[in-house]
Amino acid sequence: MEDGFFAADEQMRIFLNLVLPVVILLAVLVIWERTVHELEIPHYILPPPSKIVVTLVTERDQLLKHTLVTFQEMLYGFALAISVGIPLAVLMFEFPVLEKAFYPYVIGSQTVPVFAIAPLLVLWFGFGIASKVVMAAIIVFFAIVLNTLDGLKSSDPDTVNLFRILRASRWQILWKVRLPSALPFIFSGAKIGISISTIGAVIGEWIGSSAGLGFLMLYANGKLQISLVFAAIFCLAFLGVGLFTLMTLLERLAMPWRQHQNKISDVR
Repeated sequence: MEDGFFAADEQMRIFLNLVLPVVILLAVLVIWERTVHELEIPHYILPPPSKIVVTLVTERDQLLKHTLVTFQEMLYGFALAISVGIPLAVLMFEFPVLEKAFYPYVIGSQTVPVFAIAPLLVLWFGFGIASKVVMAAIIVFFAIVLNTLDGLKSSDPDTVNLFRILRASRWQILWKVRLPSALPFIFSGAKIGISISTIGAVIGEWIGSSAGLGFLMLYANGKLQISLVFAAIFCLAFLGVGLFTLMTLLERLAMPWRQHQNKISDVR
């Protein structure tokens, strides 16, 4: 009986997660299409969804080429933020003096708009992929460091004290207690970071580049090919959602016990 209840609950979860968003999207597209035709809005101001779909098909080769460039910049920027952010968060946790020293700069990395430093990054790292990777990493860095640090601080103190009584080393406590308890926080930061990494990559392409979806958007906008601009935006959204979904799947693989806990919580 309980298994049947969980099966029905899982079916409802699938419906809410997959079917409902698709229905809402289709409704928005239908309203958009009818509004453009009813109000006779010029296509160079707001193209109908049907024209954007045609552009996605006819310009698929060009869109794919620029999407792959932006995807590469996002992925490298995310990897850089992870490889620097998580070790820095661990060091800040283990050595409080480092937290006091670096925490203001971690916060400061987000208070300065990336638009303000983008020209400098292009000047320092050039018009190639390096400047876009650094911009994407700066956008992601804050979420990774802050979430990892909060996760390390959330460890169960009783479990930590038990390991100390058993004479576990500082490294063993970190590896066996603190990092596992921080995983949900780390993945939360990673999901946020991978989604917004598009911002850094596209801003870098706007400042100076010869490829990427940001470059394509500027090029198409200058020629009043607004349907191509919307097609590039769609590709950006697809990248963000796709990478977020991939990170969610990795989270489930890394923490299978959380799925069971979520099901129990839903039943309660």
